[in-house]
Amino acid sequence: MERSPKRAPRWKVVILDDHERSRAALRAAVWAAGGEMVGEALRCADAVPLLKRAAPDVAVFAVGLPDGDGIDVAAHAIAAADCPIVLFTSHTDEGLVARAREAGVMAYLLKPLRPAELAPALDLAIARFAETRELRETLEARKVIERAKGTLMARHGLTEEEAFRRLRRAAMDSRKPMVDIARALLVSESVSQNLPTR
Repeated sequence: MERSPKRAPRWKVVILDDHERSRAALRAAVWAAGGEMVGEALRCADAVPLLKRAAPDVAVFAVGLPDGDGIDVAAHAIAAADCPIVLFTSHTDEGLVARAREAGVMAYLLKPLRPAELAPALDLAIARFAETRELRETLEARKVIERAKGTLMARHGLTEEEAFRRLRRAAMDSRKPMVDIARALLVSESVSQNLPTR
């Protein structure tokens, strides 16, 4: 009899919470929704190393922890581990919400956990995080292309449209994204400016 192939988990999840009851409720809800627990931490200090090691799709952070604040560590964790964070808290005051938004938290779960709310919150956090990353990358690419156009305009006396056409043609000829061509041009320009003159 052939075994059916193991299905990939809906999401891989990490929890940062010092209360065993809360972690147990989250573990059960993650498992029931088709997810997989890939790590747990009880202290803020362990959050980033755990995220880097476990590489989860999403992390659930409590707010009040023995060695600090889950919102403060969330801001650092998002930057260091490139992972969406869902806040798990019994508090909903405006100050907390504002701090969480500034830190980059993507969604909320309220304590005590209602298991039916877990999947939508995690799905939403992952989707929002992906959209935010895509927007950031698009914005960064536009800035690089604008700088490359400016370099071409200055070096060759081109109009903006002519500089854009040159970048686009080079991208098509090399079958590479325009942003890669723009980066290469900027690196080349930087190297030629830093060459010693005789």
